Amino acid sequence: MIDHASLYARALLVAPGGVHSPVRAFHSVGGLPIFMERASGATLTDVTGRTFIDFCQSFGPLVLGHRDPDVHVAAVQALDDGWTFGCCEPYSLALAEWIAGNVPWAESIRFVSSGTEAVMSALRVARAVTGRSLVLKFDGCYHGHADGMLVKAGSGLAGQATASSAGVSAAVAGETLIVALDDEAALDRAFDTHGGEIAAAIVEPLPANYGLLPQRADWLRHLERRCREAGSLLVFDEVISGFRIGKTGMAGLLGIRPDLVTFGKVIGGGFPVGAYAGRRALMDRVAPAGNVYQAGTLSANPVGMRAGLAALTKMETHDGWAVLERRAERFCAELVDGFANLLKPLCVVRQGSIFWIHTRAAGVVRRPDAIPAGNAEWFSRFFHAAIDRGVYLPPSSYEVGFISMAHDAQTLETAAAALIDAAHAAEAP
Repeated sequence: MIDHASLYARALLVAPGGVHSPVRAFHSVGGLPIFMERASGATLTDVTGRTFIDFCQSFGPLVLGHRDPDVHVAAVQALDDGWTFGCCEPYSLALAEWIAGNVPWAESIRFVSSGTEAVMSALRVARAVTGRSLVLKFDGCYHGHADGMLVKAGSGLAGQATASSAGVSAAVAGETLIVALDDEAALDRAFDTHGGEIAAAIVEPLPANYGLLPQRADWLRHLERRCREAGSLLVFDEVISGFRIGKTGMAGLLGIRPDLVTFGKVIGGGFPVGAYAGRRALMDRVAPAGNVYQAGTLSANPVGMRAGLAALTKMETHDGWAVLERRAERFCAELVDGFANLLKPLCVVRQGSIFWIHTRAAGVVRRPDAIPAGNAEWFSRFFHAAIDRGVYLPPSSYEVGFISMAHDAQTLETAAAALIDAAHAAEAP
């Protein structure tokens, strides 16, 4: 009989920690990882045959849900025609034209295979354009696992950073400055001290990898202003929020026009696709048009291109972003009502179809140091109580939940009841 324990034991023999991405190991919630065998719509089914309502949705790309029939048709047709060419093809052209036609600041776009690769390439462009070496990032924002982004605040002044991972050299870490989110004074100190050296400031306009940390529009506009004054590029990392929050992402919602933007998650319809885009004058610095080298054998893979275009056009046809907004609003309101009589209140944070549940804090949580003490321990209990009731949440207190078009009213009602019951179970002694 297949079971999770035996599969994990085998996996430990052939993969570091038995997984191919750390969060899958369940270390932050405890217990054995669950091995999933198949998925459909709003559900995942594990190797034992148990089905869960899924709010992970592969960490966000599946705005239509698992195995959407129209995306499935597009992917199968792509496979029938050939799944990699290493040549020019019309499918990436069609997706690029759709994105450029709907996102005004994405005048030119280069497809890659991951969000990490998109960020790495965008920052290389920024350094080439400005002739500067420093990059400013914010504590609580995640930009993939490129060496220069695996840093944390150091003990020095004005945002100096140290490596947060073994294998990242001090020299590389020293080219990244770290500033707290939601802190104009700290941002001003960094620009006042290093403004002439900063090639780019990169930020998740909606940080969603350290919980969901909605930022004040005024603070983001202050960042934009400081970038413009210093001649630094403003890079929006919309790998998660792009085409999930809306057709024009957080940049469109905020009315801020970034110089460069990175995409991922949604634009491949669930296949491994990323992209960086921006003003044509900047993107024309990328080879072969310019002298910033970046290449990828599987970039603009035709399966991902066709699946991504099918997903985006279906969302547009069905007014999907408005539908998701209404469903998520109603679902989160049900959770708030159901959590109201808990002994220890919970907060439900939502932006579009992304949500995060955490223990009560004083005020809105906009930065990691405001996350309540003990939240991770509570979430571990809550996560397993949800699993016992047939709901799968991302297995970390810092990960967020995602609602898809496949989460219909009945599914969300069932899930809300299960999560409310799980919350009561999680606070029981």
